[in-house]
Amino acid sequence: MERIIAIANQKGGVGKTTTAINLSSCLAELNKKVLVIDADPQGNTTSGLGYEKDNLEYTLYELILGECSVYDCTLENDFVDNLDIWPSNINLSGAEIELLNIEDREYILKNAVEEIKELYDYVIIDCPPSLNMLTVNAMTTADSVLVPIQCEYYALEGLSQLIHTVNLVKERLNPKLEIEGVVFTMYDARTNLSLQVVENVKNNLDQKIYKTIIPRNVRLAEAPSYGVPVNIYDPKSTGAESYRMLAEEVIKKGAE
Repeated sequence: MERIIAIANQKGGVGKTTTAINLSSCLAELNKKVLVIDADPQGNTTSGLGYEKDNLEYTLYELILGECSVYDCTLENDFVDNLDIWPSNINLSGAEIELLNIEDREYILKNAVEEIKELYDYVIIDCPPSLNMLTVNAMTTADSVLVPIQCEYYALEGLSQLIHTVNLVKERLNPKLEIEGVVFTMYDARTNLSLQVVENVKNNLDQKIYKTIIPRNVRLAEAPSYGVPVNIYDPKSTGAESYRMLAEEVIKKGAE
């Protein structure tokens, strides 16, 4: 059974892209067939998986505008078996304006994914750090939303807005949409603050929280500059081990 998970938080710098890249790669490592959709015009998921984002003939932008097919847009990954991507670059930032004139614009991505979703066990969508039409498209397409939260003082800021958006999309566009859960990122065991943030969120959030916590890890930070996921860059690092645990938890949750 395929599952479509949007990774979203309108707050930037919380580990969305890091989670999209490494969760996808670790799911693929566990013999799941995975498609990553880079729905962020920054294209960091694309470059983090080893692609020259500015030299691509077809990206999500061309797909959204109907200028290429889903098969034109799909790239196999050179480093990770079972992992494909719909890449993006800065051109995607123009999609917001282009979409204004398109009927049923909230369903463009969903309709594209419908064509190929049976080929995959998981479709992971990396959303932009804003609640715009691309994010709405991702949520309309997804079964659930995974929310990375950074272990820092303003962690809960903006989260109620995100939950409100998820509820609106559920009410108006996608009745099956659920919040998959919250995953803590950039956890530093040496600071009381990280511990306090985790406790605070657990006490104040009526949402599912993943047991796996992603630590601050040098290898996780270095891997994107080499264009590979952390489980390829340094398979024994704590970053790689953490994302493997998260992948196992996601699979187990789906089975339930």
